[in-house]
Amino acid sequence: MPITNITMKDIQNQSDHRKIDIRKVGVKTITYPITVLDKAKKKQRTIATVNMYVNLPHQFKGTHMSRFIEILNRFHGQIDLKGFRLILDEMKQKLDAAAAHVEMSFPFFVRRDEDHGDFRLNQYQCTMHCTLEQDEDLQLDITVPISHPFGNHSFDARSSEIGLWGAVIISVKFLKFMWLEDLVLLVENTIMQESVQKASTAAAPMEIILEKLTERFSSLEELSWYSLTVENISQGYALFATTTSENN
Repeated sequence: MPITNITMKDIQNQSDHRKIDIRKVGVKTITYPITVLDKAKKKQRTIATVNMYVNLPHQFKGTHMSRFIEILNRFHGQIDLKGFRLILDEMKQKLDAAAAHVEMSFPFFVRRDEDHGDFRLNQYQCTMHCTLEQDEDLQLDITVPISHPFGNHSFDARSSEIGLWGAVIISVKFLKFMWLEDLVLLVENTIMQESVQKASTAAAPMEIILEKLTERFSSLEELSWYSLTVENISQGYALFATTTSENN
């Protein structure tokens, strides 16, 4: 039997006459080591869950999913909050995409030196959302747990008392650089300065916390936009109060 040369079609770059826009295509829940900036130690290594996806025009049938991992691996050991733009640029270029998106969720650790010589390593869950179309749009979410020691009726974000009262969920967009630690401390210090005894009895604890935090965040020149949500964990459900700045 004669041997015939077989030519494979390039399906990826072949025109798609169906005129169907693919809104999102990508990979998700990748576990990957990253580096974030640490105010005390300059850098902190942590593990992120990464989602990467792009918007593709209808003239392309699709993209090789392996290219997302290849791009991520190219920046191995160099991934930090400042490196998002480089990753997004390469995603748009290599995948010929109209827009690129990266989401990284990771635990961030802050060491507390206590008066009695011990230290505690507090964990805060963070998520970076970054999109690049014509311009870059980056948003940071941080969850700050709140313990509520009912014995002295005070709000303490760092208390080791039994039970978790709730959390403050911060979402911000930056005009200037700001340390993650400073955002966390701003929330914790604001809460610790307040107590039920000082506050009006007509206001619920969530409203007190949200009002004080809004006053502090509205004065931050480093932010172009913020959203604050205070959650109180209860049995079987959670109560919440939220506010968002006017600018975005």
